[in-house]
Amino acid sequence: MATLLSSHTSLPSYHHPCRLQSPSPLRRFSSKPIPVLRYSTLSFSCYRILTLHSPAASKLGQSEGLAQEPPQTPSQTFLRLVVSSAVFIGVGILFGARACSAASFQFPPFVADDSSTMQEELTGQGNQDEEKCDSGEKLEDKKLEAAFKIWKSKTYALTVPLKVIALRGSVPPAWIKDFMQSQGRRLKFQLKQYGSLEGIFSDLSMPFNKGNVGSSSVVAADVVSIGDSWLSYAIKKSIIEPIEGVEDQEWFKGLSAKWKVYLRRNNEGAIDPAGKVWAAPYRWGCMVIAYKKSKFQQYRLAPIEDWADLWRPELAGRISMVDSPREVVGAVLKYVGASYNTNSILQVDGVQQNLALLRNQVRLFDSMNYLKAFGAGDAWVAVGWSSDVLPVAKRMSNIAVVVPKSGASLWADLWAIPAASRLKTNKIGGRIRGPSPLIHQWIEFCLQAARTVPFVQEVIPGASPSALETTTVEPPIELSKGKPRLDTNLVAGLPPPDILAGCEFLEPLSDSTLSEYQWLISSIQKSNHDRGLVHKVKAG
Repeated sequence: MATLLSSHTSLPSYHHPCRLQSPSPLRRFSSKPIPVLRYSTLSFSCYRILTLHSPAASKLGQSEGLAQEPPQTPSQTFLRLVVSSAVFIGVGILFGARACSAASFQFPPFVADDSSTMQEELTGQGNQDEEKCDSGEKLEDKKLEAAFKIWKSKTYALTVPLKVIALRGSVPPAWIKDFMQSQGRRLKFQLKQYGSLEGIFSDLSMPFNKGNVGSSSVVAADVVSIGDSWLSYAIKKSIIEPIEGVEDQEWFKGLSAKWKVYLRRNNEGAIDPAGKVWAAPYRWGCMVIAYKKSKFQQYRLAPIEDWADLWRPELAGRISMVDSPREVVGAVLKYVGASYNTNSILQVDGVQQNLALLRNQVRLFDSMNYLKAFGAGDAWVAVGWSSDVLPVAKRMSNIAVVVPKSGASLWADLWAIPAASRLKTNKIGGRIRGPSPLIHQWIEFCLQAARTVPFVQEVIPGASPSALETTTVEPPIELSKGKPRLDTNLVAGLPPPDILAGCEFLEPLSDSTLSEYQWLISSIQKSNHDRGLVHKVKAG
């Protein structure tokens, strides 16, 4: 009779406690509980088969259905035991690297029955199924990888829009070309130009005043040109929104302290060191006086050098001027030695009297037509912004352009963001959710050192913001070679440093000071061409 005798071998475990479970197919066919291995020793059991030679034992074995085996010698039995133990010890060493350290487990005694045979067959079948699943997953991964490569090789129409509304002549054509090249094909750039800052501001204000808005409206643009004299009003009426995140932008860090002070405003538009930044400068200039040298030479008149020359009797009725109240009254303030930004102007000696005298000297107050009168010969002197005067003067002959020695007002063209998010409309697409993510790239581009070239070459009148507090340098001779030389004290479009020190930006005025301006302008009104001054004061 053959009898099973167990041999037990234990190995220590070196890893975390774990719980081994039989593969799931066994649960559907075996009624025996699946052992849970929890113990601290990795144990292996093997069995020896011994044959009993007594007749009684043989009969007992036959009655119990035990299989008869040929008799074995003790040496064969011992050899089989050694081989079995060696095999299980080797398996135990391999499994030890993955066994649990805090708790180990003990394999239950093996019982040879039909269910274990079925489990082995199912386990083999399960392994085959897993191999098929692995093959299927690998095939699927290869398909996904191939599809991804195809996707990467295709060009999709994914673009980033940037719509800009600019003052005509303030943005050099080279800027547009260079910016589009720097951004690549993903940029969808649109530029629309207006003839005047007043026209831009009027169209920008319309949706907020009348509710008229469309896809072509100025308010649908990402950035627009705005004059610094309109900035305070635009902020107060919530027509524009602050530029977010300026502190982290290189273009803002590169601005001088003078610019940063001027640009920070509170919600009422007043200059405030703790205020937000509502606009970014890209060009600036100053007020200038142009005069016809031929007429001055013909009548042996002294050249114009400062504001006081406008009050000379021989120039009465020979002057045309812009109709900006700040500029008209500002000229009087500079003449009497005061600041453009003086409050309580009625308290300044001589302001009212000298304003009345200037009114008699000026033939025309008209920002749209003052240069036409100058070109036609009706006026010998023109007082206006350098951005207007310089292009006209270069087309004419025998013209001189000067910045008054005592200083002049400074103007600036700014980039601002329309407050489109305030509007409840579906006519301007995604712009209602915010401006283009490229606005900072556009502003940064406009303020780069390379963008100063058109100003230095005098292709575009004005100067780069970086030149406000830097030493002016004569433009290279080769840049002006072959061009007619304009008689001017401007250097590369800038006032000389000694004159620039006396120049000022026009700061917002208090309501009381605006009322004084309105009263002063009303007091000198004589004819229809003066009514524009009164209107401008009321609007400002």
